[in-house]
Amino acid sequence: MIKTVKDINIKDKKVIIRCDFNVPIENNKIIDDSRIKANLKTINYCLKNNCKIILMSHLGRIKEKSDLKKYDLKIVATRLSELLKRKVKFVNETRGKLLENEINNMKNKDIILMQNTRYEDLDGKKESTNNADLARYWAGLGDVFINDAFATLHRSHASNVGIAALLPSSIGFLVENELSHLEELKTPEKPFTVILGGKKVADKIGVIRNLAPKVDYLLIGGGMAFTFLKAEGYEVGKSIVDLDNIEFCREILQKYSSKVVLPVDIRVNQEFSNDGNLCIKDITELSENDIGLDIGDKSVTIFKNILEKSKTIFWNGPLGVYEFDNFKVATDDILKFLVDKKIKTILGGGDIVASLHQAKLENDIYYASTGGGATLEYLEGKILPGLDKI
Repeated sequence: MIKTVKDINIKDKKVIIRCDFNVPIENNKIIDDSRIKANLKTINYCLKNNCKIILMSHLGRIKEKSDLKKYDLKIVATRLSELLKRKVKFVNETRGKLLENEINNMKNKDIILMQNTRYEDLDGKKESTNNADLARYWAGLGDVFINDAFATLHRSHASNVGIAALLPSSIGFLVENELSHLEELKTPEKPFTVILGGKKVADKIGVIRNLAPKVDYLLIGGGMAFTFLKAEGYEVGKSIVDLDNIEFCREILQKYSSKVVLPVDIRVNQEFSNDGNLCIKDITELSENDIGLDIGDKSVTIFKNILEKSKTIFWNGPLGVYEFDNFKVATDDILKFLVDKKIKTILGGGDIVASLHQAKLENDIYYASTGGGATLEYLEGKILPGLDKI
């Protein structure tokens, strides 16, 4: 049984909370703070329990020294202070005397955010490989550990798995909420429809194998649609194709022919760009120079007809190249349709949730998960490393 924050004694303790503050930043501004807000319930609960709160998070990927400035967490501490309406002290270290002294001098209800855990990846990837010495050091900073970073549960890092193995541990309210909603997909109200988009079939093989027997419909869009279309013998031009998984797609199409629904028309260009010779073509009309970048209007209509009669929907991955305005048409259209029809829809993190926020529909969908890879691996039936020690 996974312990929640209410199952362990945190009163008056030094509590380490692993958060997910991996927010998008442009021109030194946070452009979407929803991940920060998602951790507030757990932080506030610890404040009510008179805790000393030590916050940890990663931000981006640290591969070289130039990434340190780019992925500095100080900007998050500033925003978190605003949201909590109390000071969050930022410590520009992942370990060292400064960090230790600041923690040792904490009073109850003080909050510290330490520097990006992935700064430790610059020298031997100590965070990402769950370095034992680093995990012991971090665990030594607190009394209790709370994992409230759902999107990292599929990673075995020092800041989640490493600390959890060494301290009394639980999940926070965000992780509890995520798991509760994803559990609904194990016994969904039917008809149950899954929409899968994104680039590569390889990223979705596990979830397709696990969910295909359970769904009533499996709608395929995004770049991965072209691997399925190629498997059916269609010309897909210069569209992205996962050559290693054509046979897998052929197998799924044969085994679940009554469930799998592919696009019948495609928005194409002759270059990977928002501009150019844009048009919609039937899937039988694509030339060798065409690049498919979104599904077409007829496909959207077919998808809507299926979705309208569905009772539960799970959606992972946009249906087109969402960063291009001309090729986010289908994704936006269907998101708005699901919201307007009030159909129970769970979005599986990553780019489709980013699409939801761009469309300003985040307050209207049934549930938007904060996890991408973690959501998919959970739905594959895998044991998530971040939960294994809790």
